[in-house]
Amino acid sequence: MFRGQKRRFFYKLVARRVSLGLVGTGTISGNGSGDLFIGFSTANPNVADPDQITHEVQTIPNDLMDPLFAGVVQATEEAVVNVLVDNHSMTGRDNHHVDALPHDRLRALLKKYNRLGR
Repeated sequence: MFRGQKRRFFYKLVARRVSLGLVGTGTISGNGSGDLFIGFSTANPNVADPDQITHEVQTIPNDLMDPLFAGVVQATEEAVVNVLVDNHSMTGRDNHHVDALPHDRLRALLKKYNRLGR
């Protein structure tokens, strides 16, 4: 594989773990849910510099990537919980109103299903 192909492959490996984080919170990706996972990196910032003929690139061996994958799953779970907690009642188009989730009931549900304080 060429260097760029390896980098895209790495991003795909990491981005695929996002769906595992969704599953960990009890969410599903239903038909028409519109789930979109985007991966990017700030590593090797000068690798695309056209003025340099050669580039030094740092990589992580595949056997050492499990902690990265676990971090992606945990960060996704945390993001889902944050969205549930930081919500507000709102009124949208055609006066369609949605009430905010009550925090006490949300906390009770998260605790009931062992999703609180993991």
